[in-house]
Amino acid sequence: MEVLDKVILEKKQPEFGSLSLPEIRSKGEKTFKKSKVSKPKWIRVKLPIGKKYNDLRNLVDKYKLNTICTSGSCPNMGECWAEGTATFMILGNICTRSCGFCAVKTGRPSAVDWAEPEKVAQSIHKMGIKHAVITSVDRDDLKDMGSIIWAESVNAIRRLNPNTTLETLIPDFQGNKINIDRLIQVAPEVISHNLETVRRLTREVRIQAKYDRSLEVLNYLKEQGVSRTKSGIMLGLGETEDEVYETLNDLNKVKVDIVTMGQYLQPTKNHLPVSSFITPDDFKKYEKYALNLGFKHVESGPLVRSSYKAHKHIS
Repeated sequence: MEVLDKVILEKKQPEFGSLSLPEIRSKGEKTFKKSKVSKPKWIRVKLPIGKKYNDLRNLVDKYKLNTICTSGSCPNMGECWAEGTATFMILGNICTRSCGFCAVKTGRPSAVDWAEPEKVAQSIHKMGIKHAVITSVDRDDLKDMGSIIWAESVNAIRRLNPNTTLETLIPDFQGNKINIDRLIQVAPEVISHNLETVRRLTREVRIQAKYDRSLEVLNYLKEQGVSRTKSGIMLGLGETEDEVYETLNDLNKVKVDIVTMGQYLQPTKNHLPVSSFITPDDFKKYEKYALNLGFKHVESGPLVRSSYKAHKHIS
C-alpha cells in the first residue's frame, strides 16, 4: 500500500455546498410503527439452492468471509452467487448516518483497518468471483471519508483478481470532489450511488443525505468521464407514481446509465414502515418508462436490490 502524505488528508477540499459532519444518532432513539400492510404472495423468497451456491456458502463459512449478501440476507443471494457475483462491504459495519430504511448499525465506527483491502481481495479470490460489487458504510468521521480505503480496495482486488470486473456502490462523500476523484482515478467498470427515494421523502428516509447532492455526485461522475454510472431507488415508502417518474427523469438528466427499482421492506420496528407493496405490473410499468427515457439497463421488480444482475451492467 502506498503511504499517503498526511497533508493530503488535511488539505482543504472543495465541496458542492456548505456541508457539516452529520450528527451521529442511534436508530434506537425512534421506534416506528410496524407495517400494517400484509406481505403479498409475490414477496415470497425462494431458498437458495444449487451446487455453486452450496460450494460458495461453505467457503464463506469456512474462511469467515464478509459479504453483504449473507449479513444482509439478500433474497437474490443464490441467483447472484450462481452467476459469479457477490457484494462486499468495507470500512467496518458501523455507520455514521442513521437512515430510516437501513439495518446497518449507527454509532462511532472502529478505527480503519488498513489491511482490509487485501482481505477483501483474498475473499474474492477464494470465492472465484467474476464480478464484485463493493459498498461501504458512511464514514463522515474520517477526513477522507474512507475514500483512500475505497481506492486501495479497488487496486488490491485488481492485483489479485485481474479478470474480475468491479462495481463500486459509493456513499456521497458529502459531495467532496477530491474524495470522489480517488474513485474515478482507479476506474472501476461501474460507479454507482443510490438516490434511494423520491425528493419529498429524502429528509425522512435518508436524514443526513440530500437529494440534490446525490444528483450532483452522479452528474460529477459523468462530467469526469465515468463510462457507466448507476443509481437505485426503493418503492413502497409512500411515494406517488408521479414522483417515481420525476425521480427517473432527474436521474436521466444527469446521464445515469443504469437504474434499479425494488420494494422496500422494513428490517425492524425501529425502521420506517412499509407504506405499500408495489405490484409486479407496476414495476414493469416503471421499467418500460425508464427504458423509454434511454437508460441502458433497468432492473425493476419486487425483490430487486442494488446489485441485482450487476454483472450484466458492464456491457
